[in-house]
Amino acid sequence: MSSPDLTLALSLADAADAISLGRFRASDLLIETKPDRTPVTEADRAVETAIRERLALERPEDGILGEEHGTVDGGGGRRWIVDPIDGTRNYSRGIPVWATLIALEEDGVLRLGVVSAPALGRRWWAERGSGAYVNGEPIRVSAVSRIEDAVLSYALEQPLPAIAEQCWHLRGYGDFWAHMLVAEGGVDGAVDAVGVKLWDLAAIQPVVEEAGGRFSDADGVARADGGTAISSNGLLHDALLQS
Repeated sequence: MSSPDLTLALSLADAADAISLGRFRASDLLIETKPDRTPVTEADRAVETAIRERLALERPEDGILGEEHGTVDGGGGRRWIVDPIDGTRNYSRGIPVWATLIALEEDGVLRLGVVSAPALGRRWWAERGSGAYVNGEPIRVSAVSRIEDAVLSYALEQPLPAIAEQCWHLRGYGDFWAHMLVAEGGVDGAVDAVGVKLWDLAAIQPVVEEAGGRFSDADGVARADGGTAISSNGLLHDALLQS
């Protein structure tokens, strides 16, 4: 049975999906370039605005951190962390690999995460102590224990280490999707070595860990705010850290 917070997070994802799908592949979609040279669309901003307005009504004491509209401080040790559209480059080009990421942090612990990818027809979620799910079905990481048998995913913005040439199958799924494939057991390890922010990873960590996997930064610390990310089935994690 879902907690009230998870129920709310899933409802927020429903609202986000309606907005983002409604503008996906629209011929008049407004796309701008932010100062860091990354794209932002009208849908990114509309999704985050809708989530913030709902949280202001239903969780007025909670803080909010979002990619597009910054930070609202709260007073109770709770903070919602939102990436309205992870994969905006894909979204802006009509590629269906993008998702809304919603996480709840409580006293420094990421307690739940929802990753909703409506154009793929998939939604992943997890809450601490309750397991991880995709479209309502429980998921579990793989049991692959040798790099030679492993499927690995690396973001293409980074140089590939030697271990990438040793694995059975190598792909660059990128963004949220690689880590969710780890949680599902289709991919055995995923590495983002540069450029990831807290809002890119906060929802991902609970899902991977509740699916039985391991999530850390490149130094092996289980955190989503370290600027890097490695997720794995746990059995391969040390090898990925050393690569």
